[in-house]
Amino acid sequence: MDSWFSMSLGDAMLVGPALDRLEALFLAELEKGVTAEDVALFVRHESEGRLHCEVMVYFSPAAFSVAEAVGAAPCGKPAYAGLSLLAGSEASWLVLFS
Repeated sequence: MDSWFSMSLGDAMLVGPALDRLEALFLAELEKGVTAEDVALFVRHESEGRLHCEVMVYFSPAAFSVAEAVGAAPCGKPAYAGLSLLAGSEASWLVLFS
């Protein structure tokens, strides 16, 4: 699977529980033995000119099972600028954005 996935969590002020759920799903995958450095979730606050920003979550291709579990949509590889690592190895930056 080469496709990235994304989903909007909505208003940045209200996403705490949703981010916690995604991290829990991700950790559940790691408990199944998925430990590759290319399995990661990234977040970015995006406003696109709107007054309030929304939080977008990007799932690396190897995080397909988590993306599928939450109904994330296929997308292109996100731009590196402004991303933060939500879950996964710090090494995923080099593996996925080198």
